[in-house]
Amino acid sequence: MLRTAYLMMFLLIVCGLACTAATTAVEITDPQEAAADPDFSIQGEYVGEGTLPEAAKDKVGAQVIAQSNGSFRVVVYKGGLPGAGWQRGGERFFMEGTADELEGSTLAGKIADGKLTIIDADGKQKLLLDRTERKSDTLGAKPPAEAVVIFDGSNLDKFDEASQGHLLEGGIVQSGVTTKEEYDGYKLHLEFRLSYMPEARGQGRSNSGVYIHDCYECQVLDSFGLEGLNNECGGFYKVREPDVNMCLPPLVWQTYDIDFVAPKYEDGKKVANGRITVVHNGVAIHENIELPGGTPGRKPEGPGPRGLHLQGHGNKVMYRNIWLVPK
Repeated sequence: MLRTAYLMMFLLIVCGLACTAATTAVEITDPQEAAADPDFSIQGEYVGEGTLPEAAKDKVGAQVIAQSNGSFRVVVYKGGLPGAGWQRGGERFFMEGTADELEGSTLAGKIADGKLTIIDADGKQKLLLDRTERKSDTLGAKPPAEAVVIFDGSNLDKFDEASQGHLLEGGIVQSGVTTKEEYDGYKLHLEFRLSYMPEARGQGRSNSGVYIHDCYECQVLDSFGLEGLNNECGGFYKVREPDVNMCLPPLVWQTYDIDFVAPKYEDGKKVANGRITVVHNGVAIHENIELPGGTPGRKPEGPGPRGLHLQGHGNKVMYRNIWLVPK
């Protein structure tokens, strides 16, 4: 019996170590360090014009997702990139493989010298897409005179002393901070940068979140090229998925511009839900939606004023240029 117990304990330890090793992924936060990985210069967005199977000539977009060790997943969009021609529900095609040999059910392709070549199954139709880098049109937005500047890169004075964030070179704060001051409704601007984690998958891939009113989480996650679900970047968990997945590749600065109306309470009872509009990288992904209740991970829903929290969820997501205009 004792031998069996020791054997079980040994197996549990071995399994635990194996599982830990399997789920530990390298996290790179420095673009210069990431550039040492040849996959980093291949991942990203590609655009062009041509004819996809059973379609007329049109704009075509593609997102190339690095999956470590020279392997990639490619999503091809008929009509252009998400938010720039392609909308949720539009036609997509998928390929996987190495840069030299990408294969899908109806398309094949390869990537070289900043170009994605796509060929149909018969080898007749050929598309050539060029690598591009999109930037949000609100990147670097300056706070108006009436704004409360939460973080301008110089110090962490506006964050609670119990916060776990760090002030980093270049005027950046790492996730895991909560504001000292509390607010009700406001217009918020912030910029974030996801880590490069090609070995990670799902919720382990550069996870953070912006907690509005310290209870409504707008997800921050490396969801580049994914479906855009309610637990992915721009989603409100179990409340609503974004209208379109506007997540850009990791290590690209991205923006959230948020207009928040706080819930109303009378005699301790909620009489009106909060409402929110979220613009991700210049594209509206939630327009004046109702927030029926709080999301997990922070405080229960309740009356304000309340703080703004940038979630530290085990990854080193970076933030900068954070300010809001109270209503």
